[in-house]
Amino acid sequence: MKRNYIYPIILLLVTVIFGLGYCQEQRHSRKILSENERLWNENRDLRKSVEQSGNIDRQITNHQDVQQRVAGQFIERRAYYRRNWQQFIAVTAGDYRTGFLGGIKDLSITVRNQTEYPLDNVVVTVEYMRNNNDVFKTEQYTINNIPEKGTRSIAASNSRKGSKINVKLISITSQPMNFCWSVNKPAPAGNPDPFECVPSTPDNH
Repeated sequence: MKRNYIYPIILLLVTVIFGLGYCQEQRHSRKILSENERLWNENRDLRKSVEQSGNIDRQITNHQDVQQRVAGQFIERRAYYRRNWQQFIAVTAGDYRTGFLGGIKDLSITVRNQTEYPLDNVVVTVEYMRNNNDVFKTEQYTINNIPEKGTRSIAASNSRKGSKINVKLISITSQPMNFCWSVNKPAPAGNPDPFECVPSTPDNH
């Protein structure tokens, strides 16, 4: 008779023990989940802080690039572009076709203007060259009204001979930027801003 009571009591004790263990495990799991959630939130906030810091650093760097300091004074924006124009203005040739026996077709010339001022005109030359790099002919083109932060393209002439081309900048004019550059006009020695169309007084910088 006593055995009939022993087994249910043992089963009850085992159930209670497992139940207590399960509850303890659940509490432990909830604690771990809560800790993981806290760490995830901290990492998320840290990432946001790093991104904001990076954006601020980039804004400061971009501002300093344009407002570069020279001898303790800020360079005026137009003067900065004039002095560093090769970083912002470029001419490139588009893809073109060549014939089996030579010749160039479907050539385009593109001027890229990354300054904050439009360019009135850009003059370029295109050299049509043979395989041995001899120049077969040279053509000159003027590209007008290149917008600020933009590009302008024109179609170049076909050539019955030649297998490659070479594009060169000859001159650039921008009245809004007070910028006049020419390959045939070397910069005077000692002039920090030699490409002004109309030289300005120090007070205007």
